[in-house]
Order: sequence, then structure tokens, then C-alpha cells
Amino acid sequence: MKLIKIAAGVVNQTPLDWIANRNNIIEAIDQARQQNVCLLCLPELCITGYGCEDAFHSSGIHETAKEMLLSIIPATRGMIVSVGIPVTYAGGLFNTAALIVDGELAGFVAKQHLAGDGIHYEPRWFKPWPAGIQGVIEVGDVEYPIGDILFDVGGVRIGFEICEDAWVGNRPGGNLANRGTDIILNPSASHFAFGKHSVRQRFVLEGSRAFNVTYVYANLVGNESGRAIFDGDAMIASGGEMLAIGRRLSYRTVNLTTCVVNIDKTRMARARTGSFEPDVDGDESDVIPVSFEYPNCEVETATVNEESWMTGSDVKEEEFTRSVCLGLFDYMRKSHSRGFVVSLSGGCDSASVVALLSTMLKLAENELGFEPLCERLGKFLTVKGGPVDSEALSKRLFTTVYQATKNSGSVTRNAARDVANAAHATHYEFDVDGIVMEYRKIVSDAIGKPLTWDEHDITLQNIQSRVRSPSVWMLANLNNALLLSTSNRSEAAVGYATMDGDTSGGLSPIAGIDKAFLRNWLRWMEVTGPDRIGPMPKLNSVNEQQPTAELRPPEDKQTDEDDLMPYDVLDSVERFAIRDKMMPIDILKNLKVEFSQFDEKQLGQWIIRFFQLWCRNQWKRERYAPSFHLDDENLDPKTWCRFPILSGGFRYEIEKLEQYLGR
Repeated sequence: MKLIKIAAGVVNQTPLDWIANRNNIIEAIDQARQQNVCLLCLPELCITGYGCEDAFHSSGIHETAKEMLLSIIPATRGMIVSVGIPVTYAGGLFNTAALIVDGELAGFVAKQHLAGDGIHYEPRWFKPWPAGIQGVIEVGDVEYPIGDILFDVGGVRIGFEICEDAWVGNRPGGNLANRGTDIILNPSASHFAFGKHSVRQRFVLEGSRAFNVTYVYANLVGNESGRAIFDGDAMIASGGEMLAIGRRLSYRTVNLTTCVVNIDKTRMARARTGSFEPDVDGDESDVIPVSFEYPNCEVETATVNEESWMTGSDVKEEEFTRSVCLGLFDYMRKSHSRGFVVSLSGGCDSASVVALLSTMLKLAENELGFEPLCERLGKFLTVKGGPVDSEALSKRLFTTVYQATKNSGSVTRNAARDVANAAHATHYEFDVDGIVMEYRKIVSDAIGKPLTWDEHDITLQNIQSRVRSPSVWMLANLNNALLLSTSNRSEAAVGYATMDGDTSGGLSPIAGIDKAFLRNWLRWMEVTGPDRIGPMPKLNSVNEQQPTAELRPPEDKQTDEDDLMPYDVLDSVERFAIRDKMMPIDILKNLKVEFSQFDEKQLGQWIIRFFQLWCRNQWKRERYAPSFHLDDENLDPKTWCRFPILSGGFRYEIEKLEQYLGR
């Protein structure tokens, strides 16, 4: 019985942070050795970081990557380790996995299918390696094989599917199986999205079953380069059975998922499969023999311990909370910020951001412990008299401010205070109405007439929002902290935000999620909350309100939905128009089924309003602070949803809809 202990290693890397990346890799190797692991798979491009963008075009980057690889190799004595690295060959740049065996480099497998859709732009930098082709590359004055190869390591055949290779119909695993591969390693940099774990689980399981192999999947974890969050998925399956699943969205820089696999078992399963047709042509030019002596290994009971939140009824709420919280935590660390500042209005959006910050610290402390958490943030807490408990740490890291004008009410003021206190933030209350009135006077005097709500409504609303920006930026500067913008995706779609006002900030953590979900999520946070964290009851003072910008005089009773349309309708129109690329008339046909409580003309008017606002406000979306990618409805023009700043505005299509409505 051929038993091998293998591990999927998850690491939290940063593009071009050479020493930290190398240290994480070596730490993973050391942990694997301590657990008697023989074979370790580490994520895609883990030496450089996945998100290097156009820095991949620098020859100096490739030289440094090779230098790091050579410094890692000695740490692998007695083990088999794969690490991801970009390499140049024949004038092209390739995304590869280097296999190291017992302190010696064995060769490089190159990725055959590049991710070029959504937030991925691999074809901009890399070339796809053609199937069935092998070459030779020089590293450190020694030649090594590169390309579509597999390794025979001590009699065990090891092949690769690198991330996207497993997502395509003609995945390389089929050919690897025909060549007698025992273990397929999948080093990945697969961004987080709602429900994506179950998709990965299916292709890992199916790959292990259809190819009769042991399949090892190892993903990056954390906010690596700003927008994409990696969830650290790690899975090991064999012969169609899931043997191990790792912890997702972890705050640790290194995590290992291990199990013992029986190579003979998968070999015999393949042998008795009637459809299996082995390649027996005698051509072994793509097989690289490497000597290696496997240590004795004992049978271990395989137990799949998926965390309870991953399979419960609130998976989307949990995934949203944990992904954005981890994204915020890493953004703070990697941007060298000393905390966060939020302009807390007492409404849904800013309260959501503060609730996420509070939960971020709780999740990190639950996993790491308070002292290790403070050590992790040590360089941000160097002021004399560091925090002695969780509440003091929160006050150090989180600052909120409520900025009132005469149009602000006690309901939002009290709600902001409640949320800030529940999050243990340092909270301030400013009165900025005098500044608003001074600006009104300056402009009124200049144009020679007073500004009135009847004639200058938008102008008077926007100045209130813009006046709040300088003071909150001052707080961020004073604290060396990161100012968070609080705009959501629904409002970004229609430009319902004041540029240089409520959009001010260096990061917009909820701009990737719609308002309807946020409102439901806040109610969930009030009553239930994340697993092992619990609810935040003080959110009740936010949830009982109707969302309002609170910029018009109180007697106007302004609400967001009166200004726009019901948020659930808005989000539906956005999905049909932007995600599904449907035309106005086709959207109306769908809305009539989904929202039968509204008459056709009203639905049509909302559709027209959406398209007009969408086209008019692309320039705003271009200027939004970076946001996190969460699903395939993202509106970020830099990574997902491109749209011209200037366009015809769907006038022709709107006219058709108006004719249909009988205008």
C-alpha cells in the first residue's frame, strides 16, 4: 500500500513583497515538515504575487523571482514542493509551477489556459503554453525542462492543472490521466465570489473521480493587491471522495490542509475503469524522472471538517461579512494605515461599513487571539501605551464622525451614536451648518441673487455633502488612517452620490454590493450575526429608518426611494441591463412578471430613468475609490464593467420603449 501525506498550502501574499512572500513560503514548508508532509502544493504565482499587473513586463522582476526561487530551494530537503513563478521562454512570458524535489529543482509546468475575462487579464502579460510541447530553460546556469510535462517522482507520477486549466472543458487532466498520473496539483489564484466554493468543490471532486487521481487544490488567501479577495480554499480529493477541506477566509498568513492518500487505491480504480485507455505508445518524452525516497506513512482517518457557516442557511450573509472584513484587514495592513475613519450619517450604508469594521476585529481576534492580533498590527500601534483590551484596540483603530446641518435630525444623530458605541469607535459630532451657510452666502453674493430650494435643489443638497469632506479627511490625516467611502453599488449605478462629498475616501468597501442586500444584511446583523460572533442589536436604530440622504429640509420628508425608485426594482433593472445586457423593452417584459404590483407605465418610467442616469454618470464610476469584487454584477470600470463615458445614452432604445408605452 503506497501511502503519501500531502498538503495544500494557503499563503497570504502581496505583489512584489519579496521577503514577506518568501518567508510565508518557507513557513509553509516548515509547518508541512513538522506535520510529516511529503508533498506540498502552494498557490499560483506565490513568489511574485498574482496581482503584479504590468510589473510582470519588467525583466528585473523575473530576475528577482528566480533569485527568490533559488533561495527557497534549500528549504525543501526531504520534501516535494510546488511554487508558482513567472518565467520567460522563447521571448514569451509564461505562468508556471516549479516543482522542487528534495532540495533540487526538477522543472516547470506552464499554464495552458489563461484567465482573460472578468477581473482577470492574464493574456495581457502571459502566453498560453501549447499542449504536448516541451522545452528547456536555464536557471542559475543549469538547464531544466519546461512546458506540458509530468514528473515521475520516486515512482509516483505528479501532474498539474494550474487554476484556469481546471475551469475549461478540455482541461489537461484528461491527458494526464491517460499518461498514468497519480496526483494532480492545482495551484490557484482564484478570486472570491459568492457561491464559488461549491463550484470549485465540484471540479475538484469530478477531476479526482473522472481521472482516478488524487487532486490537490491550493488557493491564495486575503486581499492580495487591493480589489480582489482570495478565500484560501484548500481541498484534497481522491477517487471522487473529498478527503479534506481547509479553513476559508482566514486571518493567518499560512494555513495547511493535510491528509494521507493511498496511491495504489486510485491506480487500481483506474485499472478497472472500462473507459480508461492508457497511452502505450512508448513515448515518455514528457515524463521527467526524479529520484525520491518516500518516508513511511501511517494510515490516517480522513475527516472533512467544513466550517458550519459554509453550509448553513445564511451562507451569502456569512461570505459577504467574512470576505469584506478580511479585505479591510489586509488593506489596512498592506497600505500601512493606522486604522479607519468613517463619516457616520446614521443611515444604512455608513452603519454597514462600521459594522463590518467591528466584526473584522472580532473575527481576527477569535482566530488569532488578542495578543497575536496586536503583534500582527504592532507597527500600527507604536504609540506609547498600547491597547490593553479589545475595546481599547477598537478605539485606537476606528474613528467615526457625525456631521450635522440644520436638515439633520435627532433620529440619525442617535443612530450614529448607537452604532459607534456598539463598535467601540472613537466618535465625534460636528456641526457644519455654519460652513454650509457661508458657502451659500459667498456664491449668492457672487451671482447677485439668493440660492433657493425651488431653483437650486441639487446645488444646495450637494454643498452639504461636500462640506463634510474636508473635516473627515482631516481626521484621517491626523490618525494616519484610511478614509472609507460609504457608497453602495445601487447608488453607483445611477450616480446617486456627491462627488468629492460622500464619495470621498481611499477605499469604498461596499461599492460592490447592492442596497437591497445591504438592508437585509443589516437586519441579519441586528438579529443573528456571523457564526461565533453574534448580533449587533444597536443596529435597530438604523434598520427602523427609511434610507434618506437627509439633505433637503425636514418638511420635504426626503427618502432615497422617492428620489430614485424602490431599491429592489433598481437592483433588478441593473442586473437585466448591465449584467445581462438586455434592452429596455425586454427588461420591461421581465419586470412585469417580477413586480406585478406596479403598473406597466410606472415600471417603464423607472427603466427609462435608470438608463438615463446610468449613461449620465459613468464619469462618477470612473472616479470611485477602489472597491472589492464580490460577484458577477460588479460595476467597477477598471476591472469588470467597461462602459463609455460619452455615449448616445440609449436614446433610440428609450424612444422604442416610450412608443410601446403609448407616450
